[in-house]
Amino acid sequence: MFDDIDGQAWSNDQGSRAQKLFAAVVLAALDDAIADDKKYGNGPEVIARWARSKDGREVLMCAGIDPTERCVKGLMEFVGKGVRTSVALSREESERRAAA
Repeated sequence: MFDDIDGQAWSNDQGSRAQKLFAAVVLAALDDAIADDKKYGNGPEVIARWARSKDGREVLMCAGIDPTERCVKGLMEFVGKGVRTSVALSREESERRAAA
């Protein structure tokens, strides 16, 4: 009986870890697009092309993100702001935005 419960818990934990891994891939793609935007000026187009591609849609779905056109526009807007994901997710940045 306990082996079955342990197996279910392990499977659920594995799924959660896989989703976090794919979310990290999305964050890396955003950082790459921001770097392209600073270097070449085409970051939003790069992330849009990636998010609309078959592989991009698959990664977004595995990360738990619905790959709709609204999502693509949000990714493009985020890249357009030019704030790297590590900075955008930091506590200091969120406090600064709340104060503004």
